[in-house]
Amino acid sequence: MSDTPILSTPDRLSRQSDKELAKLDLSFEFFPPKTDKMEARFWETLDRLAPLSPRFVSVTYGAGGTTRGRTTRMVSQIEKQTGVKAAAHLTCVGASKDEVNDVVRGYKDAGISRIVALRGDPPEGVGQPFQPHPEGYRSAAELVAGIRTIGSFDISVACYPEKHPQSPDWYAEFENLKRKIDAGASRAITQMFFDNELYFRYVDRARNAGVEAPIVAGIQPIHNFKQIASFAGKCGSSIPSWIAERFEGLEDDPETHALVAAAVAAEQVTELVDRGVTEFHFYTMNRSPLVYALARLLGRRPEISRG
Repeated sequence: MSDTPILSTPDRLSRQSDKELAKLDLSFEFFPPKTDKMEARFWETLDRLAPLSPRFVSVTYGAGGTTRGRTTRMVSQIEKQTGVKAAAHLTCVGASKDEVNDVVRGYKDAGISRIVALRGDPPEGVGQPFQPHPEGYRSAAELVAGIRTIGSFDISVACYPEKHPQSPDWYAEFENLKRKIDAGASRAITQMFFDNELYFRYVDRARNAGVEAPIVAGIQPIHNFKQIASFAGKCGSSIPSWIAERFEGLEDDPETHALVAAAVAAEQVTELVDRGVTEFHFYTMNRSPLVYALARLLGRRPEISRG
């Protein structure tokens, strides 16, 4: 991100008309709740964000498929309850092709038409070596191709502005992305990033490598700096020192932490819009206030029609 002060944000966005801002495509990512209390918060968050007319909302799939049943149930309920299109995450970790294909057919039978297809992390967690099932899909590209044989799904895949931690080099990184797109993916959604130059550099490299599919900016609002910094480190995303300094000493000051988080996220997304980015995927952590505020900042209003 640039050093432009956050106070300039309204002026920067004022150059975009409400009609232009309404054309931005937003999507929101959730994780399946584990308890009744968490499920209540999930629906509260979704009910707050659904009126913003996202392109879709997605529900994650736990390491090794540990949340498979909950993911299917939540996704199948979302469209019925809110009218918003929903995407189910799917990985190929710890399962044979037949088992994964059964899940895909279950999605199809449940009326789910969107899938976020990921190779996935092993049950041991993010950053651990991937070991394909002896009879399973060996990569996300193979998974996408397999999904395509079962139904006409809208498929999103992941991409990594700072390179996947297990990619040996950038050539391998973009060859893998190309395979996923060529197999039938409609778009790639980036891993979280906090330096916009990394995103723009990645998009330029992808285009030079022959990737023409949309590369959606994946935005992680910093609801909890310690938690996000830990996860970012495991998945290979760096946090600039100037961001870390803004959160320093705020562990026991949630109100100031929330204000700083809003300022940091607002600065990031407004700069992206200012430079022509039109598609955003927000990692909500099942919390609505900061994501809702960012969507409003981007011009999305509940009353705006997407038709």
